[in-house]
Amino acid sequence: MDAIDPSTGELIASYDEHDSAEVERRLAAAAAGYAYWRRTSWATRAEGVSRAAEVLREQRGDLAGLMTREMGKPITESEAEIEKCAWVCDYYAAHGESFLAIEPVETDAAESFVRYDPIGVVLAVMPWNFPFWQVFRFAAPALMAGNVGLLKHASNVPGCALAIEEVFQQAGLPKGVFTTLLVPSRIVPRLIADPKIVAVTLTGSEQAGEDVAGEAGRHLKKTVLELGGSDPFIVLADADVDRAAAAATTARTINSGQSCIAAKRFIVEEPVADEFAAAMARCMAALVVGDPTDRKTQVGPLARRDLVEELHDQVRRSEEKGADLLTGGAPLDRPGFYYAPTLLGGVEPGMAAYEEATFGPVAAMVRAADPAAAVELANLSSYGLGASVWTADAAAGRDLAAEIESGCVFVNEIVKSDPRLPFGGVKRSGYGRELAREGIREFVNVKTVWVG
Repeated sequence: MDAIDPSTGELIASYDEHDSAEVERRLAAAAAGYAYWRRTSWATRAEGVSRAAEVLREQRGDLAGLMTREMGKPITESEAEIEKCAWVCDYYAAHGESFLAIEPVETDAAESFVRYDPIGVVLAVMPWNFPFWQVFRFAAPALMAGNVGLLKHASNVPGCALAIEEVFQQAGLPKGVFTTLLVPSRIVPRLIADPKIVAVTLTGSEQAGEDVAGEAGRHLKKTVLELGGSDPFIVLADADVDRAAAAATTARTINSGQSCIAAKRFIVEEPVADEFAAAMARCMAALVVGDPTDRKTQVGPLARRDLVEELHDQVRRSEEKGADLLTGGAPLDRPGFYYAPTLLGGVEPGMAAYEEATFGPVAAMVRAADPAAAVELANLSSYGLGASVWTADAAAGRDLAAEIESGCVFVNEIVKSDPRLPFGGVKRSGYGRELAREGIREFVNVKTVWVG
């Protein structure tokens, strides 16, 4: 596996894939680790997960630098990602036991209750765009529940994959409780079929979700899927336009635009549409694009060359159908995989920028006649991950939130994941939830006990 620096296109390092024998050894270690870990006390699990948070903070600089080198995230965002991983570890170390506490239920039994037991080895198929956070938001609750994790990470971040395993080892977790496999995607069906693996969680593309869910279904194994998104960002006529435009720019370009929950379709009420377009175009054009190791950089490179080509093709096809190029619109002529921050106006249903999940710093602005039309446009999508509503009337924002088809709606704030709140989507954005109480309960046996 080759790790390529997206800012230069040059090779950083090559890693040997694990062969069949090594895969079998690691699967066996995970199974043995579960046999031990499932019987540990809450205090033991909490101690290990808390110590992982300490290791993350102690090594934040090195881990953030590795992340930036392998996938191009601006260094300040990489550092924030490491801190967020430590936060989710702290959160579940503090709350895991209460989330899974035995719940008495009054029935005709002498005693009846519901308990939440671990289920075994959970395979995590993870993406490159948040190479630490996506893993830790699964691992912290899974390990606290008494499960063990087996990571198949994206092939372009092998260094991050091994570093995560090392964090848990340094935290003192027993061998096999968290294990990384350096294997290509074609091995995933074989892993799902292995009887030692009981469930799968995946964050990735729709196609990857279909493939994993189909294979898991054939073997009757539980899945949680967090897939693509085309999040609407609704701006009503009474909103503070300049504030909304600045927030829209941040929402679209976080992680250089490579985020499932980045706002992508900016649906603006007609009375303020021209003003918003001008303000957002100014904000997008003013972004500092450059070396991701430079702390002044706001937008770094895309993770791979093919992502630049795909993004540009989506922009080109949208223009051919009538979209207006308000700023940007082309790859940057420099080493590495850079694309200019781009705003398309006049976007309508049927255009690539509206229908498809654009994974890069490209924003699509859509005009709406009124709030009802804005919600209709927001829901006119195969995706349903997140949404954002901007208005001076918070009550109206809450009312609109009830009508929007998505896993979360943020009023006067950009969409973000938070350990304290459940996270996940509907429609083609997947199913199941991560984080909060709901997340830790996804991979447990909800067991009824009735005592006569």
